Amino acid sequence: MPVYRDEAVIIRTHKLGEADRIVTMLSRYHGLIRAVAKGVRRTTSKFGSRLEPFMVVDIQLHEGRNLDTVNQVETLNAYGGQIIEDYPAYTSATVMVETAEKLAGGETSPQQYLLLVGGLRALANKDHDSSLILDSYLLRALSVAGWAPNFTDCARCGKPGLHQDFVLQAGGMVCGDCRIAGSVKLNEASARLLGALLAGDWDFADQTDESTRASVSGVVAAYSQWHIERGLKSLQHVERS
Repeated sequence: MPVYRDEAVIIRTHKLGEADRIVTMLSRYHGLIRAVAKGVRRTTSKFGSRLEPFMVVDIQLHEGRNLDTVNQVETLNAYGGQIIEDYPAYTSATVMVETAEKLAGGETSPQQYLLLVGGLRALANKDHDSSLILDSYLLRALSVAGWAPNFTDCARCGKPGLHQDFVLQAGGMVCGDCRIAGSVKLNEASARLLGALLAGDWDFADQTDESTRASVSGVVAAYSQWHIERGLKSLQHVERS
C-alpha cells in the first residue's frame, strides 16, 4: 500500500464508529484529502488533538481505495486554540475552511493551501480585524480559482479610473456609462478598500471605519456566493458591523 507525506490544514472531522474519525484536510501538494484517523477518540491516542479544525500539520498517510488512513501526524502550527477562543475569528475561520474545501474540488493548488494557512495565522495572531482578514481571503481565494474581480478599470469597457458602481455579473466596478440596473453604488472609501483587500494594502485597510467595512463585506459576500456552488453556509454566522 503506497505511503505519502504532505503538509495539510485540518478542515473538519466527524465521528466514525466508537473510536475513529474521518478527517477532511486541504494539503499543499495532494489537494483535498479525506482520511480515517483510527483510535483518535481514545484518551490514549497520541495525535488526536493534532487533528482538530484549523490545525496545520505534517502528516503521513496510507493511500486507500476510498479513504486514506492517517499513519503519523506532527503539529506545524496550532492555530485552533487561539481561533476558537475568539468568536469573530472562529466564524471567519469557519468560512475560510469551507471556501477552501469548495474551491479545491479535485484540484491540487499550493496557492490555495498557502493562502488558507496565511489567513488562519492572521486570525490567530489578531494581525487585523477579523472581518478584513476574511474579506481579503475570499477575494484572493476566488482570484486564485480564476474569478479575479476588477476594482481598478471598468470591468465592462476597460475605462481606467476609480469607479464607484459594482456590478456582480460583470465581476467588478464599472464606469458611469456601463452602470446597469441593480448595480451597487459605493463611496470612494469603499471602492478603495475593495482594491486594498485584494492587493494586501493593510496600511489603508486598517484605518477604514466600520461603515466602510460593512459595505465592502456585503459586496464580498455577494461576489463569493455568486461564484461558489451552493454558496457558503457558514457565512450567515459571521457577525458584521
